[in-house]
Amino acid sequence: MARTAVLAGATGLVGRFLLRRLAIAPEYDRVYALARHEPEYEPRVQWLRTDFANLDAVCAPLAPDDVYCCLGTTAAKAGPAGLEDVDYRMVVDLAKATRAAGAKQFIVVSALGASSLSPAHYSRVKARMESAVSRLGFEAVHIFRPSLLIGPRTEERFWEDLFEKSIMPVVTPLLIGPLKSLRPVAGDTVAAAMVAAALKPAKGRKIHHLP
Repeated sequence: MARTAVLAGATGLVGRFLLRRLAIAPEYDRVYALARHEPEYEPRVQWLRTDFANLDAVCAPLAPDDVYCCLGTTAAKAGPAGLEDVDYRMVVDLAKATRAAGAKQFIVVSALGASSLSPAHYSRVKARMESAVSRLGFEAVHIFRPSLLIGPRTEERFWEDLFEKSIMPVVTPLLIGPLKSLRPVAGDTVAAAMVAAALKPAKGRKIHHLP
């Protein structure tokens, strides 16, 4: 039976790869991309402009099955308040609106180390988001906690670029055993895993660590 997918965050690193994968996935006959700005063109994908302030009205007519969320920013870019707004408020509002519209699954990118007990504000925000979306009554919630994401970005991130190009090739081979989860992971690897998880029968909350 054909399914409907909703994607938020289609212009980010993981979201751009996910958009391409959803556009060609035979399991989906309709794919909607929610974004402030038009994402890369993909046939079969319908772009819905939104500032994520009135998601109930946007999502109500979509009748989605699976909701993919790649929304996220950094405190360095948006400040603590901006991080709360994007990584918590927007994500939770999206989950609430799509659940009300009938969505069965919510598939979201979180972060390695997400914990309410973390000393890092970023990790605590991610943990609160995970908890909030898990309580909304979806048949399944898939939470992905990747390590440092690597791949082509639309914006410059100096320290992440430096790590990826100069430090990662030296450090990565040393990350073995219990440290393997700290290895950087490609954005397309995360996108592929998200689609695979959504298309596999599941119930309840599932945590996925990558790599």
